[in-house]
Amino acid sequence: MPTFSKILIANRGEIACRIQRTAQALGYRTVAVFSEADADALHVRMADEAVLIGPAPVQQSYLDPSAILDAARRCGADAIHPGYGLLSENAGFAKACAEAGLVFIGPSPEAIDLMGSKRRSKIAMIEAGVPCITGYQGAARDDDTLQREAGRIGYPLMIKASAGGGGRGMRLVQRAEDLLEQLRSARSEALHGFGNDELILEQALLDPRHVEVQIFGDHHGQLIHLGERDCSIQRRHQKIIEEAPCPVMTAELRQAMGDAALKAGRAVSYVGAGTVEFLLAGDGRFYFLEMNTRLQVEHPVTELITGLDLVAWQLDVAAGRPLPLRQDQVTLSGHAMQVRLYAEDPAADFLPQTGRLIGWEPPMRDGVRVDHGLLEGQAITPFYDSMLGKLIVHGATREEARRKLLRTVEDCVLLGVQSNQRLLAALLAHPQFIDGDFSTGFIGQHLANHPALLPLEPSAEQLAIAAAAFYQASQARYAPGLGGWHNNIGAELHYRIGAGEHDWVLSLVAETGGTLSIRSAGRLIELKLLDVDLHGATLVIDGIRRRHGWRLDGHDLWLSTRPGGLHLQDRTHAPIAAKASASDGTLEAPMDGAIVELLVSEGSTVRQGQLLIVLEAMKMEHPLKAGIDGVVRQLQVMRGDQVKNRQVLLRVETGH
Repeated sequence: MPTFSKILIANRGEIACRIQRTAQALGYRTVAVFSEADADALHVRMADEAVLIGPAPVQQSYLDPSAILDAARRCGADAIHPGYGLLSENAGFAKACAEAGLVFIGPSPEAIDLMGSKRRSKIAMIEAGVPCITGYQGAARDDDTLQREAGRIGYPLMIKASAGGGGRGMRLVQRAEDLLEQLRSARSEALHGFGNDELILEQALLDPRHVEVQIFGDHHGQLIHLGERDCSIQRRHQKIIEEAPCPVMTAELRQAMGDAALKAGRAVSYVGAGTVEFLLAGDGRFYFLEMNTRLQVEHPVTELITGLDLVAWQLDVAAGRPLPLRQDQVTLSGHAMQVRLYAEDPAADFLPQTGRLIGWEPPMRDGVRVDHGLLEGQAITPFYDSMLGKLIVHGATREEARRKLLRTVEDCVLLGVQSNQRLLAALLAHPQFIDGDFSTGFIGQHLANHPALLPLEPSAEQLAIAAAAFYQASQARYAPGLGGWHNNIGAELHYRIGAGEHDWVLSLVAETGGTLSIRSAGRLIELKLLDVDLHGATLVIDGIRRRHGWRLDGHDLWLSTRPGGLHLQDRTHAPIAAKASASDGTLEAPMDGAIVELLVSEGSTVRQGQLLIVLEAMKMEHPLKAGIDGVVRQLQVMRGDQVKNRQVLLRVETGH
């Protein structure tokens, strides 16, 4: 039976922290690996030992097997836990661990290799009798073959990267004339993301639910499942809300899906934690989607309804111990729900965001679990996945869990980096989500014009809070404490508060007794600060007392809006900047990232909407297109360049 005492976690961020908590609680020593960008990260601070493995780009650090194996050798680790993502489903890495005498905490290299290929795994599932959707999973991958097979399958259809996951290399194609462009884009993203541009095609199942089954196997031939999770709420084919159990599950359907998942596991003699994913149609039929041969991002909801620690199970199985439960001993209790917090802009097609995390105060209360790897003040870089952390709750019923999670999302203070908080709150409060009536297309169908998918404009009340914060800070410089407010009693002061490219003018009058009368966006607001500290203030606004989280630094205020954050500035004495025209031909980087394709050169003639540059950031590709017709001038980048947010890449000039 293999034995180990020191575990190297070949990962970063929240999953590295989560694995360490269980491993350390069970008496194991832990080793973190880190890139130069993560030198002071939370997962590094938590570990007993930590080893630098390379520069910030993942290919030179977290995706470099030799660097990780060398780190294990140097610190004397005898086991490696890969977490999820990165090298977790790399069969070559699992094999290299075994050859180095290290216990790989996961399934066999053979299982990883087979199930890591959507093409070969689907063939294996058909042979094992697992229900599969119509598609093409042949070895030929040329455009002519894929066009012919797409015509056979019919539209709409899905293009999927055979080695892919997380929505990368996946495209929905509605029309035959769009197929070739989408194939090119999917191949490129798959090659950059996974080093493999093999694709498969599948019939697009309209409005299915995404339901997955957690399986677990040991080295003694036992294989069981731990119920299902519903992961239907997605954006860009990536999950953002997950729950267990599935709201429409019946005992008969759970039995059928569980049996199918176990068939899939037995087909590859599965050992360890794995997830078999299905698409569930409205008529109750379900189809194999893929199998993930690792722990899932959404594993906490299964833990909360079963009362089990799946990482502890992983460690025990890797050490040769049998599973502690039989199938008939698995019980599901209550309901669990999880949201993923992403650094992204839902109003800009979920564009990943970078920056500094100015404020981070997740709610910590009974029934709430927060899995994260964040430290206030850290930089959110373009090198890694944009997920910041997860908020997870458990309740006796689905409605109790939903209500608790909505409150948790609203109360989470996340400042300095734009996030998807407003969208998550809108989803959790939507009547059809409350009723459990949703599918994978829910956001597009029900929130297309929702305010949560539009740029956030500050309310009159939020602008008034900003004016009060800046006023209080200026008064405190001359008379510390709230007593300093008496310096301008009765005088009308004017503020210009800015957010992004917009400014608002407010007037403020300090009354006796500490009340501020603020005219903001046509409203007269009575505001009084009761106490102020570094993390916010307790305010009385129009007679209602409430705590507001913020971070204030000179002329910059980051305000928690419940939910989400606003960056407001005191521009009262700043010059008014000229606004650039949206159609002036200047192409700027929408975020920090790397130029992976440059499709034009100096002097190229281009048309509005033409693809010019492909930028890769946070493991996704982002096409940058011409805003006007014209000629490319002042080309300032080359393929492979790292660029910063708002850096000018090129200019397109019209002929006049």
